[in-house]
Amino acid sequence: MESFSLILAIVVVTALAFDFTNGFHDTANAMATTISTGALKPKIAVTMSAVLNLVGAFLSVEVANTISKGLVDETGIRPEVIFAALVGAILWNLLTWLVGLPSSSSHALMGGLVGATVASAGFGAVHGDVLVTKVLLPAVAAPIVAGLASMLATRFSYGIGDTADGEATRKGYRAGQIASAGLVSLAHGTNDAQKTMGIITLALVAGGSLAPGSNPPTWVVLSAGLAIALGTYIGGWRIIRTMGKGLTDLEPRQGFAAQSSAATAILASSHLGFSLSTTHVVSGSVMGAGLGRKGGVVRWSTATRMFAAWALTLPAAALVGAGAEAVTDLGDWGTAAVAVFLVASSAAIWKISRREVVDHTNVIAEPDEPAGVVTTAIAAVTPPPAGTVTEDLTATIPAPAAEPASAAP
Repeated sequence: MESFSLILAIVVVTALAFDFTNGFHDTANAMATTISTGALKPKIAVTMSAVLNLVGAFLSVEVANTISKGLVDETGIRPEVIFAALVGAILWNLLTWLVGLPSSSSHALMGGLVGATVASAGFGAVHGDVLVTKVLLPAVAAPIVAGLASMLATRFSYGIGDTADGEATRKGYRAGQIASAGLVSLAHGTNDAQKTMGIITLALVAGGSLAPGSNPPTWVVLSAGLAIALGTYIGGWRIIRTMGKGLTDLEPRQGFAAQSSAATAILASSHLGFSLSTTHVVSGSVMGAGLGRKGGVVRWSTATRMFAAWALTLPAAALVGAGAEAVTDLGDWGTAAVAVFLVASSAAIWKISRREVVDHTNVIAEPDEPAGVVTTAIAAVTPPPAGTVTEDLTATIPAPAAEPASAAP
């Protein structure tokens, strides 16, 4: 086996940086509905999610094996190719976070890897059957299945809850929502942390530090789990706001139905080795919960923008990954140039985000809107509140002429 080279170290660090962005980009998947319904305080919610993401990273390696062994031909991949793929995935994650759109970190990673591999070794190095059956088909089916399950669960919960005590029912559903959100966090760590494990394992194989067909080493599992947990704790507040308030308005029982449906779908896919997008699953569940309540609505303008981001994720990340691979292929200076471009672009996106800060203090705040003409007119003729001091009235309304003492009320 060859030694752990500098380029391999750069790839591992970049992969962990992607895992970090994956964590804060996808915090909304587990905790947006829990925060929006008031079941948990924002900081408590992200802390709980971070811990469970770390635990979930140790539960399985099936998805990691899909990426490291199945998607591309690992024997023809250089570490620079994987570095280029990660550049495409990270930049797409940051751009969609900036505009508050819940896109798929998983598909960004897959797109970057496919684009960089094609640019390096041609289309033959990509296993098209795996791409279709374990990435593309689940991407289409997952939000539909999760949405239908969530809609039915919501209708069922409202159907059986009409005769129950209102306050007791709300408390019960909030407790259930916290439990189901924890399950989604656990499932997210099981599914998404493995993607970074698979990428690092693929890089180790490509760099000659690991035998082909090997499972992720323990240090890879631990580092990937810690990176995604830290990113989750930071909290992707912009996407939490979109997921919790932008798609629909949720009550506790809707949040419970959405989270339970999403957790079931994610855990099942992890067991089968599908590289499923937790964003697609949870978004479908939230929309299903919105449609499942009588009088509930889905804000389709937001949903349409989200669908457009989903459709662009794979090709956009693939193009950036292919471009980055073309530059790294020029030699060490090309790899250095791509690294500088990644750091500079990430810093610029962060600086732009500071113009309008979204954090745990305002993540569930409703947008401020100016008062309309009717509201202003009503406010102008509204009488003063009861208990207003008489002197305040005499300052604006002249007192009537003095009446004889016998006629005073």
